[in-house]
Amino acid sequence: MFASLRVRNYRLFFSGQIISNIGTWMQRIAQDWLVFQLSGNNPVALGIAVALQFLPTLMLSLWAGVLADRVDKRKLCIAIQSGIGVQALVLGLLDVSGVVTLWQVYVLCFVLGIFSSLDVPARQSFVAEMVGRKQITNAVALNSSVFNMARIVGPAIAGFAITWVGTGWMFLANAVSTLAVITGLLLMDPDKLFRGPAVARAKGQLREGLAYVRGRSDLVSLMVLVFFVSTFGITFFTSLAIVAGNVFATQADGYGLLSTLLAVGTFTGSLMAARRGARGRPRVRLLLIAAFSLGAVEFVAGFMPTYLAFGIALIPLGFATITFLNTANSLVQTSVSPEMRGRVMGLYVLVLIGGNPIGGPMVGWMADTFGGRSPFLIGGVISAVAAVVCAAVLARRGGMTRPVRLAGLRVLSGRGARAARSPRVP
Repeated sequence: MFASLRVRNYRLFFSGQIISNIGTWMQRIAQDWLVFQLSGNNPVALGIAVALQFLPTLMLSLWAGVLADRVDKRKLCIAIQSGIGVQALVLGLLDVSGVVTLWQVYVLCFVLGIFSSLDVPARQSFVAEMVGRKQITNAVALNSSVFNMARIVGPAIAGFAITWVGTGWMFLANAVSTLAVITGLLLMDPDKLFRGPAVARAKGQLREGLAYVRGRSDLVSLMVLVFFVSTFGITFFTSLAIVAGNVFATQADGYGLLSTLLAVGTFTGSLMAARRGARGRPRVRLLLIAAFSLGAVEFVAGFMPTYLAFGIALIPLGFATITFLNTANSLVQTSVSPEMRGRVMGLYVLVLIGGNPIGGPMVGWMADTFGGRSPFLIGGVISAVAAVVCAAVLARRGGMTRPVRLAGLRVLSGRGARAARSPRVP
């Protein structure tokens, strides 16, 4: 289950992520609460803050992938984490000093969105450099387990801490937590990274990356499946509040319990994915089963008659969701050439979250028009159908393929660099 932790570089990264992710979730809760306070509990203001954080990802994720392929990913991650830390520090100081205003929070939300849009493709593609191709699946799953553990721990800490010391100290705590990641990156041994060849700056590299994906029908099918499932199926992070309040008439504590049960499923799924990842390469069959299961469980959950039954159904739903996301991520990373990994991951991130502007308003409209259960019912059907269609397409075209050539992939050791090329794969 923890096979990739045998790699010292990844162990340093993983340790920093544990601390940093908890800080990130503490800031998310504090930021929402601060916006509510400054706006007089206006939900529209909160929506604006979320949109400002999300907008840069739509604008920059593809270019961020190009950047990740061009430069040293370790140094890029250090720069990005430094920027995230400075953003949290500024917001914390403004809040603690009592001079913070809503427009300042909006500006800093946009700044955080810029850094986040650069962070995801760089960090995701850097995982492969730390552990090598054989351990990518395990490392991706362990990253996910840390994220989901922090999703449980961070909000719980923030909820109590905000009551005692206010929101400003949560931002300052997050600023300090970024030092854990930066320290781990600085302590790494660059000579033991599994680096691909440097991609020189040239015109048309973004188009080259898009053409690479377009020429791979298996990658196109996977991207389409991820888009439909993430846009229409994985909307329950938004619709849970609607179900808790409008269907089961619970208060904030009821909503919090549902979120916790969902997080229990995602955390368990992450650990199981890590165990599978230690055994070898991800399987397309698992991706399709997870997508179909996600849709089926989500559809069934929409019919649950009681609050308790609905909450219990969220555990397998969280399990299927994280299994689908981890497997899709791992399949993309293990089936592309190293020199294209950053650009392909940039496109993957765009596909994964690019439908959120559609999914968010759609959830509200469906809940208002057809009832609070409808996002689960409709999203479940669309996800299951997308899985079946994708399975038929991949079966006809032969499934996922590995890259024919890992051009110039180098495995670096302390005794010097040595070139290593992969044998051709049919």
